[in-house]
Amino acid sequence: MTALKHETLGMWLGVLGVAIFAVTLPMTRLATGTAEAPQLSPWFVTFGRAALAGALSLVFLALTRSTLPTATQRKSLGMALLGNAIGYPLLLGFALRQVTSGHAAVITALLPLATAAIAAWVLHQRARLGFWVCAVLGSALVVVFSLLRAYQQGHGFGFEWADLLLLGAVLAASTGYVYGAQVTHALGAERVICWVCVMALPLTLPGALLTWPAHPVNPSAWLGLIYVGVFSMWAGFFAWYRGMAMGGALKVSQTQLLQPFLSILAAVPILGEPLELITLGFALAVMVTVFLGKRFSGPHPVQGKL
Repeated sequence: MTALKHETLGMWLGVLGVAIFAVTLPMTRLATGTAEAPQLSPWFVTFGRAALAGALSLVFLALTRSTLPTATQRKSLGMALLGNAIGYPLLLGFALRQVTSGHAAVITALLPLATAAIAAWVLHQRARLGFWVCAVLGSALVVVFSLLRAYQQGHGFGFEWADLLLLGAVLAASTGYVYGAQVTHALGAERVICWVCVMALPLTLPGALLTWPAHPVNPSAWLGLIYVGVFSMWAGFFAWYRGMAMGGALKVSQTQLLQPFLSILAAVPILGEPLELITLGFALAVMVTVFLGKRFSGPHPVQGKL
């Protein structure tokens, strides 16, 4: 396979991963419910989805006779564990009890820029000044959106607590993505997420049992949990980590520009959320900055070469 085809396949695998991850927002809200009608607690959703993925991972690793990761690899896997298995779902679960998944989709639209920025730092993948300008502009748009939404809901011009939780979720997820990608070449995409979930089991399995719901919940909430456990926490990463390894973490991370729109669209049939023009408008504006940032994601071209 030529280098170009290899990179192109990596981009398509990234798109597949993003499509799976996009449904995470409405499915997480389906699982947790709202502040007025709570279902599963965010703690249980966090522990339960990772424990479910951990059980599947044990089976996969046993069937493939996978060797144990080295001490150095375990450090990167530990960072991915903190970001993707614990930090992101927990912060997202609490935030989605307060805001719609469409609202959350605008804030989490910063994921591509955050992932690329951390990839540039951790993996030493250089980016031009234009990329960082787009990153700042995209962040500014999200800040304006958050302030306007707070004002519309009568909270004055100030950040909502849920928005801060969502920004924390973005930072946690992007950090986990990059550290997982760091060891994908050595372990393989499938084994990266499997080892992350297995390493988390001593925490997530007791946590799921201790936070098991004491009251009846809707069957739809359990459906949401199953989706985020099997697909968001496990199968989606098979495509995502392999895509970043093949196409480059900094470049493939920009396929996440599709995620806000897919999340907003998925929330319509799953949650019955309306398509709001302000949400779509700001999502589109943020994605424009991400698209422009992608054009500056590589190093400066060398003069005299095409």
